[in-house]
Amino acid sequence: MEEFRGQTVLVTGASSGIGAAVAVALATAGASVAVHYRSNADGARAVLDTVTSAGARGLLVKADLTEPSGADEVVGAVEAELGSIDILINNAGDLGQRAEVADVSDEVYQHIMDLNIGTVFRVCRRVVPTMVERGSGAIVNVSSIAARTGGGGRSVIYASAKAAVSTFTRGLAREVGSSGVRVNAVAPGVIDTPFHDRHSTPERLEKIAASNPLKRIGTPQDCVGPVLFLASPVMAGYVTGQVIEVNGGALTP
Repeated sequence: MEEFRGQTVLVTGASSGIGAAVAVALATAGASVAVHYRSNADGARAVLDTVTSAGARGLLVKADLTEPSGADEVVGAVEAELGSIDILINNAGDLGQRAEVADVSDEVYQHIMDLNIGTVFRVCRRVVPTMVERGSGAIVNVSSIAARTGGGGRSVIYASAKAAVSTFTRGLAREVGSSGVRVNAVAPGVIDTPFHDRHSTPERLEKIAASNPLKRIGTPQDCVGPVLFLASPVMAGYVTGQVIEVNGGALTP
C-alpha cells in the first residue's frame, strides 16, 4: 500500500458506513484524507479523529453536494488545505425514500437523482480537469447492486440513479483514459450501514442474509479491499471503466 503514501484523497459521504471505512483505510495506508459530510457532524468528527490517530493528515469538509455550489466548496477547501486531489471516492448518496413510481413526485424524483448521480457528476466535473492536466488520478464511484436488478421494495428511482452512476463511470473512463486518469466503480449489495437502518427492517435484512450464498449481509469493511484495489495504480493500473460487484454472490452477472 506504499503507493497511497503522500496521496491526497477526497471521500464524499464519509461520516459513516462504506465511506468512513474507506477513509480510515486510506489514512492507515499513508494518504491525506478529506472527510466530507452533509449533516452527520459527530460521525464525521469521529472518522477524522481516527484518520489523524493513524498519523495521516486529515480535513473535515461540510457541504450539500446536491447544491450547485457544493462541489466547488468541497474541492476548493481540499485543494487549499491538502493539495490537488489524487484519488476521488464518490460515496455520497442515499435511497431518499421508498415509494411506488406512481407516488413519486417530481420533487422527490429530482432529489433522489441529485443525491446519487448529481453528486457524482458535480464532483467529477470539478476534479477531472486537474487530474487530466496532471496526467494521473483515480476515481472510484459507488454504485449499487440495484443498478442491475432494478432495486427492491419500491426503490426504482434509486436503482435508476445508481444505473446512471455505472454508465457515467464507463463513459468518463473512455473520455479521460488517454490522459492517464482511471475511473471505476464498486456496486455493493446489501451492506450493514446506517443506510439500511433508515430504509430496511430487521426482518427484511434477515431474509436477504438467508438467501445470500455466503449466508450474511456485507459489512463496510467488505467494500474496502475492492475500493483500494481500484484506487491503486500498482494493483489496478490497467483497470478502468469497470464496475466490481461486491454482494456475496447475490448477483453473478
